[in-house]
Amino acid sequence: MTSVRGYFPPRTATGAASLIPAPPWHYSGDLLTIEYRTDPARVRELLPEPLEPAEEDPGAVALIWADWQSCAAGGRELLDPVLSQYKETFAVVRCTYRGRTYSRCVYIWVDKDFAIARGLHQGYPKKLGSIHQTRPHPYGPAPRVEPGARFGATLAAADRRLAQVVVTLREPSGTGGFVNGHPMAHHRRLPSIENGKGLALDELIESGAASFEGGQPWVGDAELELFDSPTEELARLEVREPIAAYYRQVGVVWNGGQLLESGAPGAR
Repeated sequence: MTSVRGYFPPRTATGAASLIPAPPWHYSGDLLTIEYRTDPARVRELLPEPLEPAEEDPGAVALIWADWQSCAAGGRELLDPVLSQYKETFAVVRCTYRGRTYSRCVYIWVDKDFAIARGLHQGYPKKLGSIHQTRPHPYGPAPRVEPGARFGATLAAADRRLAQVVVTLREPSGTGGFVNGHPMAHHRRLPSIENGKGLALDELIESGAASFEGGQPWVGDAELELFDSPTEELARLEVREPIAAYYRQVGVVWNGGQLLESGAPGAR
């Protein structure tokens, strides 16, 4: 009897072609986080039931650029960097569910297929994009992590620029921001293969880091611009009031989540 292996398609006799390995997934990354306030109604329109806007500061948004290296438990991807290195930009808002505050990723772009596959599993709405950000370095012209250091970042998708920012660091900070500081509340949804039959998978899940470590956060100011696009809606989260910008290096382990609600047949 033939059996196939692999955590994610394609599943084969050996499992070597599977797009992503089984968790836990380990991440090392440089993050630029820009927080600002937008029209709370624009946040509300992105929150499906049963989620509600955050009670405090409901219009707060975090737009985050991340330069990642990631791997499974064995770490072999780090020695084949095309399998470990990727970049992403994602927009996070806050919401409440049964009286608890959550973060929620409402838009996200990545530049590798394996990152999209992980997002499908975790409930992130990942799409392909072109993402770039300045990397710090202790030598040469690259910025050091110090007062006055300037970092740039850009995001494009479907050949159109969606966002650009210049961050100027001021000083060390006691926090890396507050919008993306809660467990994530995401939906995992898959339409039925039969037309008109609704969703084959319909889950509201909670997800977060199994472990986290981070370097010293730095706070600064951001010059952020968002641009209209015929195929994207990030610009609807327009900047009404800047809050702050942050730089931080982090290490994260992800190892599964928790089901909060399910509309799929037979699920609790």
